[in-house]
Amino acid sequence: MSELPRTADVLIVGAGPVGLTLAASLQARGVDVVLVDRAAEAARTSRAAVIHARTLEVLHTIDVSDELVRRGVIVPRFTLRDRDRALLTIDFDGLPTPHPYTLMLPQDITEDVLTGRLAELGGRVHRPYELARLEQDGDGVTATMAGGETVRAAYVVGADGMHSAVREQTGIGFTGDTYGQSFVVADVHLDWEFDDREVMLYFAPAGLLVVAPLPGGRHRIVATADVAPEHPDRDDIQALLDARGPRKRPALVRDVVWSSRFRVHHRLADRYREGRVFLAGDAAHVHSPAGGQGMNTGVQDAVALAARLARVLRDGADDGVLDGYEAERRPIAADVVAFTDRMTRVATVDRPAVRRVRNAMLRVLGRIPAVRRTMALKLSELAIDRRRRGHGDDLAGLAGPSADEPVRDRDAAPTASS
Repeated sequence: MSELPRTADVLIVGAGPVGLTLAASLQARGVDVVLVDRAAEAARTSRAAVIHARTLEVLHTIDVSDELVRRGVIVPRFTLRDRDRALLTIDFDGLPTPHPYTLMLPQDITEDVLTGRLAELGGRVHRPYELARLEQDGDGVTATMAGGETVRAAYVVGADGMHSAVREQTGIGFTGDTYGQSFVVADVHLDWEFDDREVMLYFAPAGLLVVAPLPGGRHRIVATADVAPEHPDRDDIQALLDARGPRKRPALVRDVVWSSRFRVHHRLADRYREGRVFLAGDAAHVHSPAGGQGMNTGVQDAVALAARLARVLRDGADDGVLDGYEAERRPIAADVVAFTDRMTRVATVDRPAVRRVRNAMLRVLGRIPAVRRTMALKLSELAIDRRRRGHGDDLAGLAGPSADEPVRDRDAAPTASS
């Protein structure tokens, strides 16, 4: 156990990708940070494995994007499929970004890169420290750990996941629901004849199935399941591929490297700030893994919040600058929650007549270049620079109504600091 500093400008609770990004971003701006995590060591499982273009853009601010790209698998295409038929193909080539692709990289490697960069900037993760209590006053926040240690900070950020202790301490509501099905995730070695420059999302009456390439010749499998063991084995994953994947050239699972089962929620924090305490990442929003946008949205939260905290703590800006964090980021998270929910419901339609209509509509939409571009912007999370209502979501008509939330889009080329 490392000795815990007694004071900090910012205390960050949770050292996953979001907490690490926030800590490195603040350190790079000269802000004194203490980052704590309750786990004795970093997780060594791959978990989130998709890094989108917008995330790589914002991570240029802490000089890690090139290393992430070097260690990952570049995937320039995303397809929606029904067994052997491609219904809609989305190409990321030509998007207004230095990274016109999806990057596939296991979360443990992403965390290694971020941890290394944080160390280069003079920071570290303090383990294991579990938050027990937060007490705010007009000048700061006192955080007490389960072992009795205290940290006095000007601000505290909860980047501690869906079951956030920081969120619970502030009393911020977490509104939403839980999907009835479980999700299975596994990293496997496959005998697979398809192009590894493509992420494939298969639609099936029993649920969705995602197959995506990973470094080292592995593939990531994600699937919904009514019933699944805690750690699905080779036979379990093979059964999912047989029932939902390609028929003419079936995939064969050679072995399972890692697997898990989890329940998925779609929830959004009622607010992102309570006095001097903020939420980021899964502590603020959770949703379906369809589209692989969870970690990405959280990392972008972190970079946006770091910029605002640095303006207040180092540049002397008024505290009101921090109110803009929720105004900027919560509508984006609301849109992601709604969009991924629609994708999940569209993928799991089980009535044959509705499936036929869905497939026909997707094939028609797939012939329209503007639709393909809009979907590419949305999936890559590049659609975040200019607010626009009522456009950019071509799944809405297939999946029914949802909350009327602002959607942000862009047409101009991005910058790393935007």
